[in-house]
Amino acid sequence: MTAANTGQTVAGEIEGRPRRYLLDREGLLGPLLLLPAVVYLLALVGFPLVMAILYSFTDITTGNPVLHFVGLDTFRDVLRDTVFRRSLRNTVVLTIVSQLLVVVLSTVLAFALRVDFRGKWFARFLILLPWTTPIAIGTIAWLWMLDSLFSPIDWVLGQVGLIQQGGHMYWLGKRDLAMASVIAVQAWRMLPLATVILLAGMSSIPQEIKEAAEIDGASFWRRLFHIELPLLLPITGVAVLFGLVFTFTDMTVVYVLTGGGPQNSTQVLASWAFYKGINGGSLGQGAAIAVFMFPVLAGFAALILRLANRAEVS
Repeated sequence: MTAANTGQTVAGEIEGRPRRYLLDREGLLGPLLLLPAVVYLLALVGFPLVMAILYSFTDITTGNPVLHFVGLDTFRDVLRDTVFRRSLRNTVVLTIVSQLLVVVLSTVLAFALRVDFRGKWFARFLILLPWTTPIAIGTIAWLWMLDSLFSPIDWVLGQVGLIQQGGHMYWLGKRDLAMASVIAVQAWRMLPLATVILLAGMSSIPQEIKEAAEIDGASFWRRLFHIELPLLLPITGVAVLFGLVFTFTDMTVVYVLTGGGPQNSTQVLASWAFYKGINGGSLGQGAAIAVFMFPVLAGFAALILRLANRAEVS
């Protein structure tokens, strides 16, 4: 090897070292890898949130797209709206009741799926199917099953004698039944996610604790309520938090299933913001309704995380 070639090789190594060193630095590589996610969040979450807050302090409409600031007048008009107050109540009831159902049913399913039995993979597939199916398609299926004339649920209830044969419950035509239908569909939709989260949490419980409890002669119910469920509380808090966010901000189920009816009895904040801001053309009021969800949801999330943290510490 000549002296010239040797010099070129050494120079190339010296030039390449800083480049490799920069890419190996965690302080540079970490932010570089996080940059696409940050750009995504700013573009699809941050910018719309800022625009919604800006619109909520104006009286902008689709017919007059001019930002005329009116202060808190838009919020006062929204709070005086009886449909908004009903939507707020429906949103809270829907979120709390559906999440209670999800917590109970997902816990039962998680314990059942932990046991080995024939066809276990098929049972898991059926349970996960609602989560993999698009929300609109799944809700359309429920719209057919709850049809006022051709509901298969009414036919089954008639066959077992719970209602008169040939009778109809009119699930989506009565206020209480329509709200119960929305709650059931939301619980059905969120059940797979909570079950998977709890299954993952169960696998993290040390086997030594279970074996020690069995050696001490603890019964199934004693192990369940005094060992496994307390250890699962932080994981359950995470499942509830995910379900709360998805349920509180979702409008697809209401929009497809009932359209907010009958007589706005199933209207929720997300759907009413859409109807008021997009269909009604009042962008300012629609934005104010949407912005109102933010502090409520943040309060719920902070409370759940605080409770989960206490359970984990204790």
